[in-house]
Amino acid sequence: MICSILLLITLTSCVSASLVVNVTQSSYQAKENHNVTLEWTFTTRTDGSLKSLNILCEMLTDVRPFVLFDLREGVEVPESRHERFAGRVQFDKDVLREGRLRLHMSRLRTADSGVYLCDVFTGDDERSKTCHLKVTAARATTLRRDPPPTESGTSPESLGGIGLFCGLGLPVVLVLFLIALYIKNKISTQHHKIHDLKHIKTEMFSHQVFAQKESDGLQSV
Repeated sequence: MICSILLLITLTSCVSASLVVNVTQSSYQAKENHNVTLEWTFTTRTDGSLKSLNILCEMLTDVRPFVLFDLREGVEVPESRHERFAGRVQFDKDVLREGRLRLHMSRLRTADSGVYLCDVFTGDDERSKTCHLKVTAARATTLRRDPPPTESGTSPESLGGIGLFCGLGLPVVLVLFLIALYIKNKISTQHHKIHDLKHIKTEMFSHQVFAQKESDGLQSV
């Protein structure tokens, strides 16, 4: 009986000491130029020490893996990070003791899409887990393109503007011309009336002079 209890205690301690690694999500989706947080969980030591904790996270490709995060004996080694992730990956050191690895990736690119593997090493065991990340391209901004110029070197829009100007300008010019013609005719008519009036006055004066002469002649006789 005592041997059975001791064996059970031994097996329980072995099971509790075994390393287990999981992912919070098996797949992630994000947009280009946005941010995403990849998270893994693992069992921790009872003493809470990180000295025996080693973590290596990589992006798996057909060519070769690219190091995303490297932790050796509880200390990050940023020199191991591949240049494609330089300045774009941060981790929460405070939650490592809780058995959580959170990697914050910023300014995502479509080339970041792929499979990410995280290996956790301790002094007694090693486990790994993968997750998938898909980064969709941002919508391209539609740029307004001007129509190609014609053979004369002007664009269709400028030709349309010229046509609109001509269509609106010709009636205005015609109206102004008619007004000027009307004013000119009116002034000419007034000049004629003044000239006729002067001519009539001159004739009347001549008749008066002639009549006065005749009257004077008769009186002298």
